[in-house]
Amino acid sequence: MSPEKGLRIRFRLERPDFGLNVDLDLPTTGITVLYGASGSGKTSLLRCVAGLERPTDALIRVGPDIWQDDARGVCVPTWRRDLGYVFQEASLFEHLSVQENLGYGLKRSNKPGAAQALLGAIELLGIGHLTHRDPASLSGGERQRVAIARALANQPSLLLLDEPLASLDMARRQEILPWLEGMRDELRIPMLYVTHSADEVARLADQLVLLADGHVKAHGPAQEVFARVDSPVIVGEDAGVLLYGRVLRRDTPWHLSEVGFPGGALWVRDTHLAVGQQVRLRVLARDISITMHEMQDTSIQNHLKARVESIVDDVHPSQALVRLRCGESVLLARVTQRAVSTLNLSAGADVWAQIKSVAVIE
Repeated sequence: MSPEKGLRIRFRLERPDFGLNVDLDLPTTGITVLYGASGSGKTSLLRCVAGLERPTDALIRVGPDIWQDDARGVCVPTWRRDLGYVFQEASLFEHLSVQENLGYGLKRSNKPGAAQALLGAIELLGIGHLTHRDPASLSGGERQRVAIARALANQPSLLLLDEPLASLDMARRQEILPWLEGMRDELRIPMLYVTHSADEVARLADQLVLLADGHVKAHGPAQEVFARVDSPVIVGEDAGVLLYGRVLRRDTPWHLSEVGFPGGALWVRDTHLAVGQQVRLRVLARDISITMHEMQDTSIQNHLKARVESIVDDVHPSQALVRLRCGESVLLARVTQRAVSTLNLSAGADVWAQIKSVAVIE
């Protein structure tokens, strides 16, 4: 990856009770999600990128712009770093209207076209009807959309989002997620997004970085990292894979759509998707069963021919996680250890995957 296009983050941050060691090369496109348990170092990583923490042995570069390079004695202060920062709580000025809060973001910008960029952010985030309101009258989701638009007004070269949905209830999260998806798809601004929600990872991530105990355990394209069994990113009931596909046809009488992906096709609930539309699917390991022959008399509509690639122990000793190769795609199935023995499953075995449920997440 050339310096002009890449995001380079390398540093060490030492504290008395915690150490963070990061060495990442990331693309400056789409959303890179930083995922991990509380205390794994996600927010500290953002703060170091923003210059709010001073790590050592650091090289932080966004495209051609060097923000910190300890080898050359360079450390750009936070206020001069071309970034936007969105916190868990929308930090709006309560004595200003929404319009005045948004205008405050423009005061920091000396870039041509900043006012037009703000208008674009207002339209993209659907907050034009809120501009004359006071922050106190907004819902949590509306406040966060205003905070994001204010961060975008400066046309930053990097947008940092630190668990922006963490303080919202489920209804407000579902309200704001489509707006975040729209930002990912329409803006050319790279984003580092912190979360510990598997649902947010599945819906938003282009790239995925797994942090644990201050170290990067895995990183890469979200679809690839999701499907790992040697160091699974998502464990427990949320374990599964992402598939990228395209709507092939709609079965209107039965309210179903068929989505093709590299490896087969799946019937999903029709959510008025257009034929030809690209979609992201989430298939959970708990929703896949394995048979040695294709079943005929069954209510399960999705059957895919697959080959066992590997089998590993799952979190509970009674269960195993089976990685299946289906054409160019990978599936994960959770089965009991007894089923592995009864079916004589092993790497290289040809099987059929029965998929009970598929979630369309975009």
